[in-house]
Amino acid sequence: MSENVRAEAQKAVAMVDEVTTAILPEPAEANAIVPLASATPDVSDEIRSRMAEIDMGDTNSIVSFGSAAQAELQEISQAMLADVRNKDVGPAGDSLRNIVTTIRGFSVSELDVRRKQSWWEKLLGRAAPFAKFTAKFETVQGQIDRITDDLLKHEHTLLKDIKSLDLLYEKTLQFYDELALYIAAGEEKLKELDSVVIPAKEVEVQAAPENDQVMLAQELRDLRAARDDLERRVHDLRLTRQVTMQSLPSIRLVQENDKSLVTKINSTLVNTVPLWETQLAQAVTIQRSAEAAKAVREANDLTNELLTSNAANLRESNKMIREEMERGVFDIEAVKQANADLVATIQESLQIADEGKARRAKAEEELKKMEHELRDTLASAKARKDGIGDNAGTSVPPRG
Repeated sequence: MSENVRAEAQKAVAMVDEVTTAILPEPAEANAIVPLASATPDVSDEIRSRMAEIDMGDTNSIVSFGSAAQAELQEISQAMLADVRNKDVGPAGDSLRNIVTTIRGFSVSELDVRRKQSWWEKLLGRAAPFAKFTAKFETVQGQIDRITDDLLKHEHTLLKDIKSLDLLYEKTLQFYDELALYIAAGEEKLKELDSVVIPAKEVEVQAAPENDQVMLAQELRDLRAARDDLERRVHDLRLTRQVTMQSLPSIRLVQENDKSLVTKINSTLVNTVPLWETQLAQAVTIQRSAEAAKAVREANDLTNELLTSNAANLRESNKMIREEMERGVFDIEAVKQANADLVATIQESLQIADEGKARRAKAEEELKKMEHELRDTLASAKARKDGIGDNAGTSVPPRG
């Protein structure tokens, strides 16, 4: 965090104390409407001035009774809604969440130089853990500086909003008291109508000639209707006053939320951010020490690996060379196998020759037997002199 931001955060502490210790006045009770008979002279004058606004012969004066105060309520409500829309508390809360998320982005497992990269990291060709850590630290430092600037701006904006809400609360409270005067004036006018004006009009109707009674009776009905309109208007003003009373704690609730957020932002700027930066600096130092220790360990591991590998290779090559030196030109097993195969080959050749000789002798006997049978058959045919044997016999040579 820059020195400028740190100085601004320290200055804001006094402003935070000022807005958090401000005490707002409490509204009067909803039923605390002072009647004209019990009011002080100043309040009595205010009530009578509002009673003078009522003209029972003019319906508009009854309908618009207290409208000026209601218009002020509408302006106050619109200002309150505009404040909620334009104040935009969201970014301040987002900045707090962002700074926490940024710090939490340092995974302890990512600082382990011995861990194997995941297939996803290999696929994307990500940097080694420490290189990634160093780059990430530089990014986080820049993010912290930017976020602290944003938080400081949000803090100043919220402080202005809290003071604006103080003014809005005071105006709403004034309007709340103003409605009480209008309600008291309306009730006093209703009491006057019920006890004086309407009874006098009734007497006038009864005492009037028959020709004028119809007109006066209509005036009496109009007066009673206007009286009912005024009663309904006073009831509406009572409802409006109740709603106004409910808006007062709403304003205070918004203020309390803003004050809490301002306090949180200020605490983050003054206390939390410097602590995070210190922890990050320690993390870098620890990681560099771990990298140095890793390099020393790998050098020692390489030396030990070379010693053990060379010894194992020497033993294996010595064994192989000595075995080859002690072998003969021909292995006795190979000679024995070759001799056995040669003997078996000669025996098989003699056996095959004997079998061929026997088959030829047997075939010769068979041929002689077939020749003898053929000559006997031909001789028998010639003796019968049927003419067949003469021609057939000439094709076979005589026996020798």
